[in-house]
Amino acid sequence: MELVLRARRAVTGAGEGPVAVGVDGGKIVAVEPYDADLPGRREVALGDDAVLLPGLVDTHVHVNDPGRTEWEGFETATAAAAAGGVTTIVDMPLNSLPPTVDVASLEVKRKTAEGRVHVDVGFWGGAVPGNAGELAALHEAGVFGFKCFLLHSGVDEFPPLDPAGFGESMGVLSGLGALMIVHAEDAGTIDGAPHAHGAAYRDFLDSRPRAAENTAIAQVIAVARETGARAHILHLSSSDAIELVDGAKRDGLPISAETCPHYLTFTAEEIGDGATQFKCCPPIREAANRERLWRALGAGTIDCVVSDHSPCTPELKRFDTGDFGVAWGGIASLQLGLPAVWTQARQRGYALTDVVRWMAEAPADQVGLRHKGRIEAGRDADFCVFAPDEAFVVDKAKLRHRNPVSAYHGRPLAGVVRQTWLRGKEIDGEPAGRLLTRG
Repeated sequence: MELVLRARRAVTGAGEGPVAVGVDGGKIVAVEPYDADLPGRREVALGDDAVLLPGLVDTHVHVNDPGRTEWEGFETATAAAAAGGVTTIVDMPLNSLPPTVDVASLEVKRKTAEGRVHVDVGFWGGAVPGNAGELAALHEAGVFGFKCFLLHSGVDEFPPLDPAGFGESMGVLSGLGALMIVHAEDAGTIDGAPHAHGAAYRDFLDSRPRAAENTAIAQVIAVARETGARAHILHLSSSDAIELVDGAKRDGLPISAETCPHYLTFTAEEIGDGATQFKCCPPIREAANRERLWRALGAGTIDCVVSDHSPCTPELKRFDTGDFGVAWGGIASLQLGLPAVWTQARQRGYALTDVVRWMAEAPADQVGLRHKGRIEAGRDADFCVFAPDEAFVVDKAKLRHRNPVSAYHGRPLAGVVRQTWLRGKEIDGEPAGRLLTRG
């Protein structure tokens, strides 16, 4: 074998324990007891304070490339992913120019990414008004599913679906067996809420009420029930909607949900006036809401945790005025998801096996990446070497994404990613990632 990795602690399908992992041709070919006699041309033994995890899979990343590369870009986004133990990302179809709403725009994006990615990259397609006839061709071209908004997306070139358009697109995807991922906030509810303005976080929170999520999620569930299409709720922040998602699952509907590290970490009560680095949509809510999200994650009602990495330039965050009404909404956290979640998870009695389920196994399963997300024979030899008891304080200037903006700046976190391996080779700064297609 090309490589044998030995770890006193590793997370595999059997739980956490000592293993020897054999790698050949970029694939895992053996998972054996630590002292097993595995012949390898190279052998690496991890320190006793490190844990071998499967490479994480982040299915919610806005790379913004081409067109808005001053916000991020494939080189910087995937470098940040690798630094955070993430070996696979799936790029969102909006904020790039053109948005990924037909096969031609998908090809533009693939050509932009080719040869520039440090981790493996797949792509979502977009469902927007008027492109229902493009969805089958995009599906055939290998996108992992389709994203839509039920209210203004924040960029005019990616408009939302109205109820009729959403139903039409879900009907098409049902016939394809494809997945719809939904930014579920109701436009009418938000139109009726107070307008976002000024530096007070409370006023911004009031402008994106929980009722907007609850109403939209109920709509998604109703259309999934009617069409049979698979639907996934993006960045769930309203704990009021947990009962809706749980009920849909109990009814056997093909519904899943995700949440994000920032909803599991921060609370509205701690966000100061003008701190627009915390602005995201839907918003970070109160501490009691956060705890209900954690319980739903532990119970399996929420399936996975992904970053919703949505960066921008410092100017767009409007630190000059601190006005939440005009600042760009999005949190850049691709590099920090694992330590952020682990810091909070261990305080609540969860184990690294839980974190791996939420951040590697479930996201890989959601998009059908059968060769990712687990340390088992036949999978890609993607690994994260993680020191769970080592602490650090986040310095935004040291993060690998393009712009030094982070809601986590100055925050102490537990857990340091020491190495990231992609198909049996340690990621060393040279772009070696591949572009993935569904299937």
